[in-house]
Amino acid sequence: MEFGIWILELMVLMVSIRTELAEHGIVPKKGLGQHFLTDRNILNKVIETAGLDKGDIVLEVGSGLGMMTLVLAGQAKRVIAVEIDPRLTEILKEKTTDRPNVEVLQKDILEVDFHRLCEREGQRLKVVGNLPYRISTPLLFRFIDSKETLSSLTLMLQREVAVRMTAAPGGKDYGLLSVFTQVVSDPSICFFVKPSAFFPPPRVDSAVIRAVWKNKPVVSDQDMGWFKRVVKGCFGYRRKTLINGLKHSGLSSPETAERMGRAGIDPQRRPETLTIEEFARLAAALKR
Repeated sequence: MEFGIWILELMVLMVSIRTELAEHGIVPKKGLGQHFLTDRNILNKVIETAGLDKGDIVLEVGSGLGMMTLVLAGQAKRVIAVEIDPRLTEILKEKTTDRPNVEVLQKDILEVDFHRLCEREGQRLKVVGNLPYRISTPLLFRFIDSKETLSSLTLMLQREVAVRMTAAPGGKDYGLLSVFTQVVSDPSICFFVKPSAFFPPPRVDSAVIRAVWKNKPVVSDQDMGWFKRVVKGCFGYRRKTLINGLKHSGLSSPETAERMGRAGIDPQRRPETLTIEEFARLAAALKR
């Protein structure tokens, strides 16, 4: 009986979203990766996962028709809703006229200045949102680079990216995104979401991931640039051994193999076998 009620509610909500889009003459744009969440249970789980309180400033990514925005506004101090589509931002502004704690920005999230927002609000922001699939990876790197302005990330993105973010050494999913995410944060996959939870449904499953920054990062901020250069150099030639990959990346010297040995790292290993701590030791050894 409960399952039947849930299906009925889902159908009603999906119809209402279709109707609202039709009323405004809006057709979801594939180029913008527009997939509107229609499952209230999933929406509630995302917000619960974010762990909000009344003092939080939320940066919402991809606000769409404002389904999540309105719920966030009732739980947080302020919501900064970012939506690239001007058609949707106009609708959202109308819906939030009686919500003084909601600010709607018609902007590409990749161009938002997180540092300026953090300084203006006087505190770090909690990021919550449904990331457009086409920009999820570059946006994640931006979040990581701006970690001092953000307190946590609660994101819905394609399952493949979530798996890569949380991958352990030794597998094909372990790579740059895994290392750069895990060197500064502790990411975890909270739950998966089927395509049927969206309109129009995407072609892949999604996942909700939460990441909180490490209290003590493995690599210091001043060494992070060199660390990233070394990791990129290794994974740029993933099929080669570490020593050969570093050579092709221009990061090798006659003393490289000896330095790696002193750091306890076999030069003949493949980059996907190294832990975060081993990459940190490798970068430190090469820097010296």
